[in-house]
Amino acid sequence: MKRIPLILLLLIALNASSQTNPVINAFPQGTILKGNIPYNNDTLPKHLLDIYLPPNAKGKIPLVIFIHGGGWLSNDKYADIGYMKKTVAEIVSSGFALASIDYRFSTQAVFPAQMQDCNRAISFLYDNADKYGLDKNRFALMGFSAGGHLASMVGLSKNNDIKTFFMPGTSKSYRFKAVVDFYGPAELLLFPGNNDPTSPESILLGATSIDRPDLAKAASPVTYVDKNDPPFLIIHGEKDDMVSTKHSILLSSWLRLAGVQNELIIVKDAPHFGVMFDADDIRKKVIDFLKKELK
Repeated sequence: MKRIPLILLLLIALNASSQTNPVINAFPQGTILKGNIPYNNDTLPKHLLDIYLPPNAKGKIPLVIFIHGGGWLSNDKYADIGYMKKTVAEIVSSGFALASIDYRFSTQAVFPAQMQDCNRAISFLYDNADKYGLDKNRFALMGFSAGGHLASMVGLSKNNDIKTFFMPGTSKSYRFKAVVDFYGPAELLLFPGNNDPTSPESILLGATSIDRPDLAKAASPVTYVDKNDPPFLIIHGEKDDMVSTKHSILLSSWLRLAGVQNELIIVKDAPHFGVMFDADDIRKKVIDFLKKELK
């Protein structure tokens, strides 16, 4: 059999990688995909991230770090992009890069493993900013449901320097200019299943929050609110039957009391997730917020 040159094999592999990305068509034509990048120097499938770069980008590009939802125990770095297609397309069209990260499920490792993974991924993006053309001084976070919880946790706790939230050797030089939190849990004790060992938050903690309020406090974004936190845009569905609007209302109240700029949007008749959050008025709020804070 005739040998195929190594360079041709590499090109075929790169093409196959781009073809297996199920959400690439949500992005503007010409978007540059850097897919399945290992961010922790290991082979764990949950230690991968994707970077979507604007077509014909010049100079250092501001970055939106996208954290998926799924109760901390399901989905992947493509999730949520599927029903937020117009928003992610406009993020890239507006000149921002988007990096979507995976993290270990709570069924694989309990909290704070998810925080360690998110911080490691962000550290990788910061340390390799020049390689990918990213502006390391203009990072924003965006998360959905459990990803909204993690985005809020990462954004709020960064200036608290919680050692258990970082893997050994992780650089901590990065800062965040903004956080967009879509219906993320803010106070784990608020969940009605706080005494149910099979609830997602109990699986995350490895115990019920009623039995271990100390763990629930350590894993709740409101714990880390202080005056030095980045601005927040918080968006929640009025008819969310999975994460009560009380979570976002409470987070907004704590931020306001600390003097942190924030806006809370309750989307009329909206459920826990879905295309209602990709509507024109919500999308405009998100893009305007990112443009203002990442300018």
